[in-house]
Amino acid sequence: MNLRPLMLPLLFGAAAVQVAAAQTQTLTIQHDEGRTSVPGRPQRVVVLDEEALGWMFALGLGDRVVGLGSSYLTPGDLSGGKLKPGVLGSGFYARGALKNPSFVGSWTTPNFETITALKPDLIVRLTWEGNQNYDKLSRIAPTLGYQESGAGFWQKGLRDLARIFGKQVQAETVIKQAADVNRTNARKLLAAGVFKTYDKVVVLAPFSGNSIWAYSRVRLIDDLKALGFKDGLKVGAATLGVGAQVSEEALLNLSPKTLVVLFPPGGQYDGAEAFLKTAVGQRLKAQSVLYTPEAFSPYSGPLTSIRNSNEVTRLILDKLK
Repeated sequence: MNLRPLMLPLLFGAAAVQVAAAQTQTLTIQHDEGRTSVPGRPQRVVVLDEEALGWMFALGLGDRVVGLGSSYLTPGDLSGGKLKPGVLGSGFYARGALKNPSFVGSWTTPNFETITALKPDLIVRLTWEGNQNYDKLSRIAPTLGYQESGAGFWQKGLRDLARIFGKQVQAETVIKQAADVNRTNARKLLAAGVFKTYDKVVVLAPFSGNSIWAYSRVRLIDDLKALGFKDGLKVGAATLGVGAQVSEEALLNLSPKTLVVLFPPGGQYDGAEAFLKTAVGQRLKAQSVLYTPEAFSPYSGPLTSIRNSNEVTRLILDKLK
């Protein structure tokens, strides 16, 4: 007798029981804003910034995102509280299977009414010392907060989400992939003799309005250090733990052997073009490369790290040809 037809319903039934058990399991997550009990494998997730969105994308969970917060989006990018199709399918947003999430404000000014109406079972956000609204968000749904200045910032956030969604193997795979890409590109730069010309690096973020920031942690600089560069500029007390505003005098004193990577913020905050027209920008032009991130890109994360490494390596090698 062929027992296979008889066994299939039993197997499918067992699988369904396992999935149901995983979804009802409650996990306790230690994050930068406290300890939070989270239901296993949430179905409706609100992310309050592109960093958290990038972690969801890396785990193949973009379709679980029902609400998206962003500082990049403007009223012209939205229609009826949703991202316009052209925006949804452009830049970093096209990296994952987003299903037309609602816009829920920014990481500093979340729209509580919209978030509540979405009935999320998990909220994920970046945070910083003195940030507000955690209690309000936690009354809507379990909320996890992560500081960019924290050790292993994006790896920690990614691994926590992987544990919640049962995606630990996938998380470790993508973390290793990002590290492997940096190692491969480091060998390319070394073989090309790049470090004989530039042994140090500084990452400058030119903002509209003529303010210049130097990143000291997380935002691109960590990938450049992994490629083999040393710090070319010591910044003062870091805002949000990742960088500080720098003076023109400090930039004019940079060594000619310090590579300057211009890494402008996205959207309306991009001041790279204006900076390059200034006296300081002209002075540093010969030792600078301009790296423009994808539209709506997070500053960090596994997918961003891989793109950073590959694109900046290409720019540097092209400059030295």
